[in-house]
Amino acid sequence: MNDPDSIIAELESEFVELYKILKFEGLSESGGSAKQAIADGLVSVNGEVETRKRKKIRAGDQIDFIDHHIEIINKPND
Repeated sequence: MNDPDSIIAELESEFVELYKILKFEGLSESGGSAKQAIADGLVSVNGEVETRKRKKIRAGDQIDFIDHHIEIINKPND
């Protein structure tokens, strides 16, 4: 069994909608395909399947999608 690819995504605001993370991290070709993957139950947030496309994702959340694991952190202040 392969370990999932691990990605660290930095938030520039308080939250971002779930489908946008899949799109921005290059795991989905478009917002529409990201929304479809979520609707199909292929995405989990903090260990539970999430079907809300616009779920607010905040720092500390963990997302799993196929063979990718995404850790959400706040963008460090300069």
